[in-house]
Amino acid sequence: MEEAGAPYCRGRLKRSVDLVASVSGLVLLSPLLGLLALLTLVLTGPPIFFTQERVGLSGRLFRILKFRTMRDVTGGLLVTGRDDARITRWGKLLRDTKLDELPQLINVIRGEMSIVGPRPEVPRYVEAYTPEQRRVLDARPGLTDPATIEFREEEDLLAANDPSMRERYYVEEILPKKIALNLEYLRQASLVYDLGLIARTLRIILVLER
Repeated sequence: MEEAGAPYCRGRLKRSVDLVASVSGLVLLSPLLGLLALLTLVLTGPPIFFTQERVGLSGRLFRILKFRTMRDVTGGLLVTGRDDARITRWGKLLRDTKLDELPQLINVIRGEMSIVGPRPEVPRYVEAYTPEQRRVLDARPGLTDPATIEFREEEDLLAANDPSMRERYYVEEILPKKIALNLEYLRQASLVYDLGLIARTLRIILVLER
């Protein structure tokens, strides 16, 4: 049974808002994006961007785009604790302020993501979803969602666990709760609700609220 908000999530209104917001954001933020790209290159070396395969709308795969925040992204855990030695000093600032996520505006323009929607997971985790949990794929993944707000201290929660147990803790404890929050989002998704989530997200980022 389709969630009540799923048609809105796939509809023209939400897509139109996404396009206007993402194109406007890229234009207005282009000086900042250029500066962040330059600083990432100077402070940490190439590559500037990090890409990773994620699962999007209806299970379609795409490559998410971020500013690179880690030294070695070719191996190791798929989840990251705050104390992860792979995170650079510059990367920590980018992650704390969520500035590393700004290149995903390009994913939004491409139609791979939305401004608001369930954060996309890697195929390895999605493969283990139950049929009920797979309903989160009825919406384009987003830059922010209710789980992003609820689990804004996720890296601290992961850091509290031994590295050998972090992925298991994420998969068994955090991920099911995030999926449940996003299924609830799909039941009540609307333009007004999206605007409220965006406002809450910006407030958290701007005041570095924890």
